[in-house]
Amino acid sequence: MTEITTLSQFLTTAKTQFQVYDLGRRVQHIDAIAFHQIESLLAPYPFPIQGHAQIGLVFWQHADQPYIWFLKLPLDEQGLLSPAPRSQFIQMILDALGKDLTQELTEAQQEQFANHPFSFKPNQHKLALFNALVRQQLGQQASSQYELAAQYLSGQSLVGASTAVEQGCNNWEQLGLQGIADVCVRVKNLDHLNSLIACFDFAPLPVQAAICQCLEHLPLEPSLAARVYQQFEQALDEHKASYLAALASNPSLSIKAIKHLSQGNLLDANHLITIAARNWLALQDPDCRTIFLEALALQEQGFFNQVFADIVAIPSLRQALLLELRNPERSDTLSIAIGGLFKAAQS
Repeated sequence: MTEITTLSQFLTTAKTQFQVYDLGRRVQHIDAIAFHQIESLLAPYPFPIQGHAQIGLVFWQHADQPYIWFLKLPLDEQGLLSPAPRSQFIQMILDALGKDLTQELTEAQQEQFANHPFSFKPNQHKLALFNALVRQQLGQQASSQYELAAQYLSGQSLVGASTAVEQGCNNWEQLGLQGIADVCVRVKNLDHLNSLIACFDFAPLPVQAAICQCLEHLPLEPSLAARVYQQFEQALDEHKASYLAALASNPSLSIKAIKHLSQGNLLDANHLITIAARNWLALQDPDCRTIFLEALALQEQGFFNQVFADIVAIPSLRQALLLELRNPERSDTLSIAIGGLFKAAQS
C-alpha cells in the first residue's frame, strides 16, 4: 500500500467524500484544492489563530451518516502545517483501522478519535453554525429548533401582541441557537432574508446577539449587511462589537464601522480583539490598518504584542503589517509599542 502522509490521501483511500472547514477565526469552507496545497506544505494555512489551524473535517461514505473530527494542528513560523503532529494523528488512525481503510468506524474508534491530543471543542455558536452548514451541505433536514426560530424571526409569534415590549419579548426564551443558525445559513431564501432584516425591529438584544454570532461567519446579502450596519450605528457603545463582528464578510462596511468607532474614541480592547478575530479583511485597507494599529498601541504592551503576533500570521496581511513596522509616518506612541514588540521578541 502506498504510504499515506496526508489527511486528504487517507480519506480518498478510505473511499470517503469529505469537506473541510476552518473553525478558527470564522466558520468557512476550505476547498479541496486549497486544502491539498496546505497539506502538501505548498501554501500557508490561510486563517491561523494563535499559531494553530483549527479544522472541522466532515467525511462520509453514506451522506446520512457523516463523521466529524475537530483538529487543532500547530503551524510553524511560516504558517505551514507542522508535519510531525499531523503524521502522528494519521498514524493513530492507521493503527486503529489496520490494512482495511474502507471499513466503517466503530463507535469505540469514533470515541478514540474524538479524544486525541489534537482534538478541540468549538465554542457553542461556532458549533451551531457548523452543524447548520453541514446539514445543508449534505441535504439533511435542519434541526428540530429550526421551525420555531423561523416562525419567531418572521414575526408570526407576535400576532396578538399589543405593545412593543410584548412584541420584543414574546416567546424568545424558547429559541435555540441551533435554530437561529439554521435560519441564517438559509439566508439566500428570500423569506428568511426578509425575516432577518425585519427582526432587528422587534427582537430583544439576546436574540440580536445570537443572530450576529451566526452572521459573522456568513457572506451577507447587501440588504442584510446594510441593516446590520444601521443597527451598529444605533447600538449602545457596549453592544457595538456584536454588530461589527456580523459585518466580517463585508470589508467596506467593516471599514466604515471601524472608522465610526475611531471617530468616537471607542476602539477599546474588546473592539480590537473583534477586528483581529473576525474583521481582519478590513485591515487590508491602509487607512483602516493605520487606525487599528494606532488604537492598538494605546493598549498595554503585552496586549499589543499578542494581538499583533496573531494578525501578522495571517498570510493576506503579513507583508503589509511588516511594512508598517518601518513606516516613518507612524506616531510616537506606535513607535514605542513596536519597540516593545522587538524587545519582547529578542528576550
